[in-house]
Parts: sequence; structure tokens; C-alpha cells
Amino acid sequence: MCSKLQALSDMGVSIWLDDLSRNRLRTGDLQERINHDCVVGVTTNPAIFSAAIGDGTDYAEQVAQLAEAHTDVDNAVFTMIIDDVRAACDVLRPVYESTGGADGRVSIEVDPRLSADTSATIAQVKDLWARVDRPNAMIKIPATAGSLPAVTEAIASGICVNVTLIFSVAQYREVIDAYMTGLEQALERGIDISTIHSVASFFVSRIDTMVDARLDEVGGDAAKELRSTLGLANARLAYQAFEESLKSDRWSALESAGAHRQRPLWASTGVKDPALSPTLYVDELAVANTVNTMPEKTLRAVASESKLHGDAVHGSYDDSRARFEKLEELGIDFDAISRTLLDEGVEKFEVAWNQLLDNVEIALKNR
Repeated sequence: MCSKLQALSDMGVSIWLDDLSRNRLRTGDLQERINHDCVVGVTTNPAIFSAAIGDGTDYAEQVAQLAEAHTDVDNAVFTMIIDDVRAACDVLRPVYESTGGADGRVSIEVDPRLSADTSATIAQVKDLWARVDRPNAMIKIPATAGSLPAVTEAIASGICVNVTLIFSVAQYREVIDAYMTGLEQALERGIDISTIHSVASFFVSRIDTMVDARLDEVGGDAAKELRSTLGLANARLAYQAFEESLKSDRWSALESAGAHRQRPLWASTGVKDPALSPTLYVDELAVANTVNTMPEKTLRAVASESKLHGDAVHGSYDDSRARFEKLEELGIDFDAISRTLLDEGVEKFEVAWNQLLDNVEIALKNR
């Protein structure tokens, strides 16, 4: 087992792989990552499945079966995704059992085209949870205005949720409230809330990509000093918000009733700027009670060249706030940036989803 990945795990960081394909399952690669790389969970999104289903032959046999059954393209896509998620859940079931349900998780995302439609999102969340039929699944719901009520309803129904596309602390506080409200409603419905787990996926590198572009437009030493630091500062202040939420009377009552913490999950942790260390968003966000979901490239980089230096979050809050103050002084509106990133995040997932539908539709017609 890799010592650097083990060191990260020993700090209380759960390592989840941001990738899933039938090839990983068929070859036993996912089990290898569990055995040797401390991987204890898997996240997915439409882009990941679009690449997996569109680029290989692993799905050819199932596509032929679906075509013969005259399955429509939407149902065909979900059938293939659900089969992969269910199989990955089975591989990770021992991890789920050994961690009391905290890890061993595999996420499956709702159709991103539904993000503004609360009732449609709720219906699909419940359908996916029933169809996957694995206790260690997580349904991935975007933190949009239209989907946050669906987060609450899912939690209130006893469904485990990965809330995704979080870009600001203000947005994250809304996610925390949606989670706690869901737990309170679950208690009212007589549901055992000790069975409910959730993570909140806070995006990191995309923030630096957009903020750095604005800083480069401004120019000057002050702007240069802030480059590639706001993604980390934003995530660290989110962790502070997480800690603050655990000190509330509201949380104390829920925890006494058996509730589990909704851990922050650092997403988009692969660096976009080649000038940066490939392990930046892992080393500098290492802190207990978090999840870091990594693409394969980042996982390999951490295994070989991570420069962990202990808890990289506590003690950083004042500096993080100061960086946002300097950003504002430069005339850069971070609230506007985070809103744009959320809109773009949904759009990117919609594009990937439509590409996936197109790929499968072509494959079905060619059978």
C-alpha cells in the first residue's frame, strides 16, 4: 500500500476515486485501487459515464440486448449506469460495513437537465435509489435553487445524498441547512436517521481557473500574489462553516438522535494550471472529517509526490478571509464568479449528458 496515500488516510481524509467504468469493474482495477491506494469510495458524473460508454466495447453486449428489447435511449443510459454503480457498490460493500456506512460509497447523479425542476428531481432521486437498491449508494444532486428542496426531501425519505456543484460558502450554508432540515423531517416521519449519510461536494480548481483569469486581466503585484490561492481559501472557509454548524444547538439535537455529520468533499481536485503542483488541492486541504475525490491522474501524483505537511486547514481562516478582502479591493466580484461557475457546472453536465444520449442512441440504432 502506498505510504503517501496511507498517510493522507491516517489524517482522517477519505480517498474516493473520481472515475468509474465497466472496464475498471471487469478487470478488477477498482478492487486494486481499494487494496493498494486506500480508495474507499467512488464518485461519478455524466462526463465520466459519457467517456466510459462512448469510448469502449465493454458495453456492446448490453447495448445489443437493450436494442433488441426496443429500450428507449434514456432508459438504456440509466440501465447501463445503474448496473455499473450497483456492481461498484458490491465491490465496496466491505468498506461500507467496516466504516459504519461513512465510506464504501458510490454516487449516481440525477439527470442534470432536471436541476431547475424540484418535483422531477425528487421523483428521479427516489427512482434511482430504489433501482440501484444498495445501502452504500449515494444519489448526487446539484446545489441549485431548484434542486436544494430535493436534497431535503431525499434526506427526509432516508436516502443518502452527495450534494454537488458547491462553489461558495454562502451556497454551502444553504446545503447545510437543507441537510439538517431533511434530518429533522426524517425524525418526524419516524425514520432512523443513523442510517442516513451525506457529503457536500465543494469544487476547488474551477474557482482558481476563473479567478486567475480575472486577476490576470487586472495585473500588478497584488493580483499576482493572489493567483491560485482563492480556491484553497474558499474551501478552508467552507470547512470553518462546517465546524461552526456542528456547534449549534440544532446540530446537537440531531446528533443526539443519531445523525451523522455531512462531511465536506473536495471535488475538482485535479489542477488545471500545469505550473501548479499536481497535488496542490490534496496537500493543502488535508484535514480530518473530509473526503477528497481524485481523478486517476491526481491519485497517481499523490502516491508518488505528495508533500503532506499535517493539518493544512486549521489556522488558515484569517489568511483566507484576508485574501477575499484583497480580491474585493481589486474590484473582482467573487459572488458573481461563484454564480457563473454554478451555471457553467450544470451546463457542462448537461452537455456531457446529451453527448452520452447521442452516443447510446447511435449505438442502439446500429444494432
